[in-house]
Amino acid sequence: MSASANPPTPSAVPDPRKDSLIEYPSKFPIKVMGTKVDGFVHAVTQIAEQFDPTFDAAGVELRDSKAGNYLGVTITVTATSREQLDDLYRALGAHPMVKVVI
Repeated sequence: MSASANPPTPSAVPDPRKDSLIEYPSKFPIKVMGTKVDGFVHAVTQIAEQFDPTFDAAGVELRDSKAGNYLGVTITVTATSREQLDDLYRALGAHPMVKVVI
């Protein structure tokens, strides 16, 4: 038995713009959690600036954990595509100071 070699018809190929719940460009908040250490907020904002040249660090929101060991950093970026957001989430998640990205 041989597999069919017919490529999908253009109408069968999903359009990622139609599958997205986000309209681009739009403001998109991302919460980043990490250990409360010197340089954590700076590291997060530097990564955001790599993916959004219009990123404004003045809008960063900080929230300490109950015990004060962790810090939540909410950044708001201008999302221009799903790929941009995916790459940003990957870069944030790969940073050694970051524990969780939501």
